[in-house]
Amino acid sequence: MTLAFIIETEWWRYVSSTVGYVLFCVCSPKVISLLHQLTVDADPSLYDYIRELELFPQLDSFARIRTFHEKLCEAYSPRDHFLKFIRRCSYLPQGLLLWSLRNLHKKLLMGEIIQLESNGILKLHNCNHWNADPEVVSAVWSLVRLCGSNGMNDMCALLADFISRVGIGDPYDVIFHLPGDPSQKHLTPASYHDTSKDFNLQCDNGVTDEILIEILRLLMKYLLDESVKIVDKASLTLQGILSTEKGHGALLSLNFHERSLIEVHSKGVHLALVEKLLVDSEKHSMGTISLEDSSLWVTETKAYEEWVCPLVHSLISHSDDIILRLCQDIVLLKAEVAELLFPNVLMNLAGRADSNADICHLISGKVQENIFLESNDLMKSIHVILDALNRLRSCYIIARQYSFLPPVKQGRISRYAKAHCTPEKGKEHSSNVLLSTKLWEKVYWLSIDYLAVARAAIRTGSYFTAVMYVEHWCEENFNGLTLGCPDFSHFETLPPHIELMIAAITHINEPDSIYGIIQSQKLTSQTVTYEHEGNWSKALECYDLHVRTAGLGDTDSISSEGASDAYYISSGDKKMAHWKPYKGLMRSLNKIGCSHVLDFYCQGLLSQKVQFQHDLEFTELQYEAAWRAGNWDFSLLSAEENSRKHLRGEHFNENLFSCLRALKEGDSSEFHTNLMKTKKELVLSVSNTSQESTEYIFSSVVKLQILYHLGIAWDLRWTHEPSGENTCFKLNKILPEPVVPTKVQLEPLNKEWSFIRMQAQQNMNLLEPFVAFRRSFFRVLDCQESILEHLLESACILRKGSQFSLAAAALHELKLLFCQSEKLTTSHTYLLGRLEEAKVLRAQGQNEMAISLGRYIIQDYKMDEEASNVHRLVGKWLSETRSSNSRTILDQYLKHAVELTEQSNSRDQKSLSRQCQTYFHLAHYTDGLFKSYEERLASSEWQATLRLRKHKTREMEALIRGLRSSRKGEKVDCSIKIQELQKQLTMFREEAEKLQDDRDKFLSLALEAYQQCLVIGGKYDLRVVFRLVSLWFSLSSRQSVVKAMLSTVKEVQSFKFIPLVYQIASRLSSPKNSQGSNSFQVALASLVKKMSIDHPYHTIFQLLALANGDRIKDKQRSRNSFVVDMDKKQAAEDLLHELYSHHGRVIQQMRQMVEIYIRLAELETKKEDTNKKVALPRDVRSIRQLELVPVVTANVPIDPSCNYVEGSFPYFKGLTESIIVMNGINAPKLVECFGSDGHRYRQLAKSGNDDLRQDAVMEQFFGLVNTFLENHRDTWKRKLRIRTYKVVPFTPSAGVLEWVNGTIPLGEYLLGSNRNGGAHLRYGAGDWTFSQCREYMANEKDKRNAFIKVCDNFRPVMHYFFLEKFLQPADWFERRLAYTRSVAASSMVGYIVGLGDRHSMNILIDQATAEVVHIDLGVAFEQGLMLKTPERVPFRLTRDVIDGMGITGVEGVFRRCCEETLSVMRTNKEALLTIIEVFIHDPLYKWALSPLKALQRQEETDDVLGSSLESSPDADEGNKDAARAKLRVKQKLDGYEEGELRSVQGQVQQLIQDAIDIDRLCQMFPGWGAWL
Repeated sequence: MTLAFIIETEWWRYVSSTVGYVLFCVCSPKVISLLHQLTVDADPSLYDYIRELELFPQLDSFARIRTFHEKLCEAYSPRDHFLKFIRRCSYLPQGLLLWSLRNLHKKLLMGEIIQLESNGILKLHNCNHWNADPEVVSAVWSLVRLCGSNGMNDMCALLADFISRVGIGDPYDVIFHLPGDPSQKHLTPASYHDTSKDFNLQCDNGVTDEILIEILRLLMKYLLDESVKIVDKASLTLQGILSTEKGHGALLSLNFHERSLIEVHSKGVHLALVEKLLVDSEKHSMGTISLEDSSLWVTETKAYEEWVCPLVHSLISHSDDIILRLCQDIVLLKAEVAELLFPNVLMNLAGRADSNADICHLISGKVQENIFLESNDLMKSIHVILDALNRLRSCYIIARQYSFLPPVKQGRISRYAKAHCTPEKGKEHSSNVLLSTKLWEKVYWLSIDYLAVARAAIRTGSYFTAVMYVEHWCEENFNGLTLGCPDFSHFETLPPHIELMIAAITHINEPDSIYGIIQSQKLTSQTVTYEHEGNWSKALECYDLHVRTAGLGDTDSISSEGASDAYYISSGDKKMAHWKPYKGLMRSLNKIGCSHVLDFYCQGLLSQKVQFQHDLEFTELQYEAAWRAGNWDFSLLSAEENSRKHLRGEHFNENLFSCLRALKEGDSSEFHTNLMKTKKELVLSVSNTSQESTEYIFSSVVKLQILYHLGIAWDLRWTHEPSGENTCFKLNKILPEPVVPTKVQLEPLNKEWSFIRMQAQQNMNLLEPFVAFRRSFFRVLDCQESILEHLLESACILRKGSQFSLAAAALHELKLLFCQSEKLTTSHTYLLGRLEEAKVLRAQGQNEMAISLGRYIIQDYKMDEEASNVHRLVGKWLSETRSSNSRTILDQYLKHAVELTEQSNSRDQKSLSRQCQTYFHLAHYTDGLFKSYEERLASSEWQATLRLRKHKTREMEALIRGLRSSRKGEKVDCSIKIQELQKQLTMFREEAEKLQDDRDKFLSLALEAYQQCLVIGGKYDLRVVFRLVSLWFSLSSRQSVVKAMLSTVKEVQSFKFIPLVYQIASRLSSPKNSQGSNSFQVALASLVKKMSIDHPYHTIFQLLALANGDRIKDKQRSRNSFVVDMDKKQAAEDLLHELYSHHGRVIQQMRQMVEIYIRLAELETKKEDTNKKVALPRDVRSIRQLELVPVVTANVPIDPSCNYVEGSFPYFKGLTESIIVMNGINAPKLVECFGSDGHRYRQLAKSGNDDLRQDAVMEQFFGLVNTFLENHRDTWKRKLRIRTYKVVPFTPSAGVLEWVNGTIPLGEYLLGSNRNGGAHLRYGAGDWTFSQCREYMANEKDKRNAFIKVCDNFRPVMHYFFLEKFLQPADWFERRLAYTRSVAASSMVGYIVGLGDRHSMNILIDQATAEVVHIDLGVAFEQGLMLKTPERVPFRLTRDVIDGMGITGVEGVFRRCCEETLSVMRTNKEALLTIIEVFIHDPLYKWALSPLKALQRQEETDDVLGSSLESSPDADEGNKDAARAKLRVKQKLDGYEEGELRSVQGQVQQLIQDAIDIDRLCQMFPGWGAWL
């Protein structure tokens, strides 16, 4: 088998080399004949390997071989061939690599590798983001990484089109993730309790196992190098490494294929050979340059290879690691080995016990003097140093964790010794790293200032690294995680650490952090903020003020303008830095769209300040303004360029301008030269940039997509018949007259553009440049119809992106073009343009103008398909602004819009969506009128009117009785009074009847429109279903409502009611008290039955729980903790009996599984079994699989087609042999369920006094809030959500909860399982323990001073969680951001529902994503105020929780995410109140705490686990305070705090202040841990 592998591999490489020889050396007939024998005449057993060969070049000499190869490859799709090419490309000769890529590029242009599917508009929360499948995307980006290698630059231009086709991914990602990649690569294990294994792995003084395997693979590749010297050195190095014990172990770690290729160099462990090779290497290294020689470190005039190879070679001379010493010779020849080993060399030097401080200071000084200089343009040198520092920092972090772990067994430590020759050295190195890190001045050994490292990181685009080291600097200088005191001085200069943070944060794809960094309102800070927000008008004012107040010769007054770019400019370019206000002013004018003003401003600057001609940024701004304005006559006054090299200094706008002008004029040479050059520059720049530069990568991909459009356009304009040949290399000077492309010819580009739009997801930083490009692009092509359509489309895009001035400019241009073409009233596009104009006016707040324009369009234009849309919009705007009476709005606009949609014959998706929208707005408006009439009829004023009417009636009756006995003169007066009273009473009666009739009419209209909305579309399903169910429940006694309900049940698909299946089913009861087939219970039962038949896996579990309503253990029954409703139980059983004819076997198996879980939950255990495994009862273990029942905690997607076939869900296959009894009063059991998908599902079977139905309802509420957050753009792009888990109750006292894998309680991380360890023990040296703090708080009477003292002796340490778990700076930042956002969202939602009892063990943190998960949700709707010690904080925001948010604390991300979450909830106030109303009136949801349960809550928190409290009779208190609870929720959603109405920002400020208020925290129950 080994021989076959060797033959196959060598044959394949031999053929590839032969093809390369034919291509680039000589087309020898003998060589062609040899190649023919190896392929066409080869044995059929080799055909599979021949298929693996790359496509043969289009040369005559290859014709027969190519034909044979193509036939063999017919089974391969171009996609498969591309993926196989990627797997082989690192072994291909460079020439063959380029030819293969060109062939694949042709297939790409033909749409054979990446095929776009037009599947409509992607949903916000269900978007794939990529244009290709994950394998293709990853393959393309692996080529990008290859491009950064030596000699691969020629493929960049071809690769550019591959990148443009796969796109950008998620435009709101903070880190650029490839599909299928894990969110982060953990360098430490998930749990800090078992760090010892990885400690050795990450902090080994020498080469780690992973790096060693990578070295072996590189050496394997070098054995095929063209240089004999490199082959020789690679062979010797391989022999030496494989002769060590560690190298031999690494060989065994390779796969069989790789091992078979290099094991010929291995003779087993051969220490004598190693010693000989080391001696020979030392002889050859006698001339090694000293580390003290500055020429070794200097980067000026050096290529990267010339710098890194000698440097690492010299550093290895000071190393004592055998593997490093063996690699010393190859390091001098190969830069990728030198780069790979550089961090390991520094690790070895840092970890040596005999290493003195001199070498540390020497390296530190040389790095600062030569590498971290601002004049250093060799960016890869800075990258290498930063990577090494991060590796050292990781070791430092792990060492701190390791020092608090139990001693490691000697056998494990011996891994160090394996890398060395003698056992003595192994013992010497077993603990060196741990000892050395304690003596380090900095977290990365070298004594380099943190700000110097951060500044260097910013220059290379390593922004997360910069933020991390600025935070280290602040912690070091301010003795805590704080930015220091705000600077309110009159100087414009910002503190250096603030400048660095701003420079980093403004280049991170994250919208909120900047607000936590900027602490003062200096002009510089305001400018940065306005630019960040895209408020270019305000930024223009600030830049103008900068220019007016600062003289050009004043070197101190403008120190940090445009701070976000400040560190791309060296100290030698300080003069250029002072031009930044002028360039900022130009950029602002450009963003606003003031092209005319910008043109004159640039001319004025150039006439006065000649230095601007040498500035690249100024040149780029001018060229950008020129191509945007279509100013093709533009040229710079001087062609002289700044001689200084710039980071990422591609001349994109200059080249784009040249390409567009060449496309217009037909200059093929200039067009293709600039196009290829720009593509190459961009791809090389992306391949060499830091992976932390997410924004730059995204913007570069968009630029490549622009260039792809340009490349396709050439043939459309200058070739009469489009050719299938690749025109990228045609360089004819001038072609014939241009051709105006047809709409059909432009269709592929328009299709590509639609996918770019979907990918960008309204990210205007990415989308707006492309919008501007297409405008200029169509102008150049002279496609008038496309220009008009694009202007209309761009106005819509810009309006939705809140860029109203640009949207208005596009519409103005659109109107001018129509005026010139004299097609004003006949064009459908013009009508849509006027309608878009009205929308822009509305978005700008000019409501009257928008409504007037809408009315004008209705009156003066024939609209056809758009008629209903315009009527709907005008009616909606009138209702929102309350500018007209309800009759007008209904009759003239909303109802008329519905009539128009019903008359339309179109049934495409767009028409149905509009029809659904029209019905919803009619229903929403009439529903609002119904509610207002209901409120009026229930108001105190109306009640007073009724009392007056009653009084008048009695008065009239008295007058009538007195009339008979009155005298003649009195009768006349009495009759007159009676007539007056009759008139008044008639008026009262008519008014009441009209109110009631109008109310009923509006209700009927709303119910009917809601029903039609559900029938036609799905956009408003959630809001409509909840409102309908609320109306049904509250008006169930009205026959009209019941009839509407029956109609809706019949017409609407049942899956739309699944989100409320629990609440709907809980209303079931016996229909014995209701008469006829139109009763509410009959309608309700029909709905539940329909849902059960259509969606059994989402409904029947609820019915089984109702049927088990009396399944209560005797001791719980005696406490009267649960109220049994026998009517509901009977109704559920009757319905289940009816369902047997449809799903008999499913119900039978479900009952069987439910019984298993109830039995497990109620299983009696002993106290000594806690935290131990207990065997399952034999009959439970022997349970067979239930193929018709899903795993109860698995997610079963709702299928609207009701087709739940085999494989659509994982079914129950049994339980593991044992369970674990968990700690707690009720001893819940941790079980593992086998799923048919091969997964093990961990679950918690629980039974006790707590009603799991409460947790189930709260989790349901969280899921619904998540839907609102997903459907709102600002919260969706921030990925704000509440982490949920599944809760399935089976009886009032028993059920199953989904076990949240990979989480740890917040308190356990901070304090350890015994509350005296954890992170506070590791990092809080000298602090009090938690127990000491708690005891002190419990005993002291002055709670406030006691709390302050406790806080002084108990420092927060939560920020170390992220440093420990996520060692890469990008992962560290992303996960901390996810934590902060998660805390913000859960805090706001928890506050709205009054969620209490949030002690540190009730909040879990996910160790992979860092999101928080709230558990034990039984205290809701402010029942925390009813506890023995009332909870007076709105949510948990203690010092450790804040510490985890980083240096900005509650400012920036946390505050803004709180505001966004609360804003969405307030926007959806009506829907949320409807949900709350359904929940708190749920007859099964007993949310109110009895006094005993309130006491028990804090007993549990107080760890009194042994107490057995007998419950006093608990009356049904669940719903008597429902009205008060709903009112309080409404007040919160309205913004009322302490009786005062607050804005969203004001309300969040109040809540944060209350949550951190010492006076509130010090009064909290001690077990809650307010200081934690």
